[in-house]
Amino acid sequence: MGIIAGTAVLTGAGGNAALYVVGLVLSIPMLRRIHRKFRTRLAPAIAVGLFTVMFLVSALVVGPAISDRSPTDQRGPAPSPTEEHTEHHS
Repeated sequence: MGIIAGTAVLTGAGGNAALYVVGLVLSIPMLRRIHRKFRTRLAPAIAVGLFTVMFLVSALVVGPAISDRSPTDQRGPAPSPTEEHTEHHS
């Protein structure tokens, strides 16, 4: 059950948000070096903005384009009722 729950979290919007936060946290050393090099807060802010744009393009454009299913078709087609199943409803 833990593997299934973990997969469900990582495939949704929550998973994308979690991966975005992890990416920002892991980029802190780079952002500090940029700040020291340019001696302004604008340079790291631009870097974070570029990271955000690249992440959004990856998550919202590239990911759905290379996946098998479209974002609107998450569960697949609904099953059609069988004759045995509909007998007990009448």
